[in-house]
Amino acid sequence: MVTMADVAQAANVSTTTVSHVLNGTRPVKPATVERVRAAIARTGYSQNTIARALARARTQSLGLAINGLSNPYFTDVIAAVEEEAGRAGHTLLLGDTRDDPEHELVIVRALVERRVDGLLLAPSPGAAEHALPYLAAQELPIVLLDRLIDGAPLDQVGTEHAGPTTELVDHLAELGHRRIGMVVGTPGLSTTDERIAGYREGVARHGLDDDPALVVGGGSLRDTARDAAAGLLDLPEPPTAIISGNNAMTIGIMRALAERGLRVPDDLALVAFDDFEWADLFAPRLTVVRQPTAQLGHRAVQLLLDRLADPSRPPRTVRLPTEFVHRDSCGHHEPAAPQGSLTYRP
Repeated sequence: MVTMADVAQAANVSTTTVSHVLNGTRPVKPATVERVRAAIARTGYSQNTIARALARARTQSLGLAINGLSNPYFTDVIAAVEEEAGRAGHTLLLGDTRDDPEHELVIVRALVERRVDGLLLAPSPGAAEHALPYLAAQELPIVLLDRLIDGAPLDQVGTEHAGPTTELVDHLAELGHRRIGMVVGTPGLSTTDERIAGYREGVARHGLDDDPALVVGGGSLRDTARDAAAGLLDLPEPPTAIISGNNAMTIGIMRALAERGLRVPDDLALVAFDDFEWADLFAPRLTVVRQPTAQLGHRAVQLLLDRLADPSRPPRTVRLPTEFVHRDSCGHHEPAAPQGSLTYRP
């Protein structure tokens, strides 16, 4: 087996110089670099990356533990994470947590056992009691992604949720809606809690009907959201507009409306948190809050690489802005007739 020492002898340089050329750890004169590369070609030397990783205590790999690999929002985030990790010379190991705290711990353990250099985690509702204490004991650099935990001494990156949801309520209220329903996501997640807080802020700001029955759980799933939307429609006084808490639930809500023969926006207005690729292909096109998925994934990897480079740096929490995308799924809400009937026009 050809060794680094053989390359050094062939190039008439030290093994340290060969190492610097191979690993980019110190500048080397261009002429010397050429001699080393020529010697590598002549001797047929192949770097043993596993041995090098063991020597450096690095594997040049990052782990990502995240839920909902079938959700377009998360697949977009994953693509951005992989792109940014690859740009930095790292491979990405991926595991689906299923938003189940016990399974999440299994996934996290598996990634740690594969000696990832750092971990990106979109924490489940029970992560603070399961995965995070385990990771703390491993002293592994981690970054929380998408779902944040108040007060956690960790690097975190997510988007704004409360303000953008209030903006959705503002939009509907300005069109004349007084009873606005909301189908919310998985309980116990910061994203869900913040969107509910934003909804309530908007309702209070405009003096809208604050009937607790107008906020229902959709579990971040299509079928659950369909049932939740059906419950809103069965209320003695159903809402005239619905806010969907995420893109998967939007599909379920639209199914519930279709099953009742209701049209958007003629019979009911619909807005959603999360854009998705075909949202502007529906008739009507959906008004949404769009999250910066690519920026979210890129920023998460950058925070993790910064942590790897300087483990002593103070933890940072980054909040990224969203974009309000006004389309035409709200129509124009006319003042209610005396009998309480409602009419809409595009």
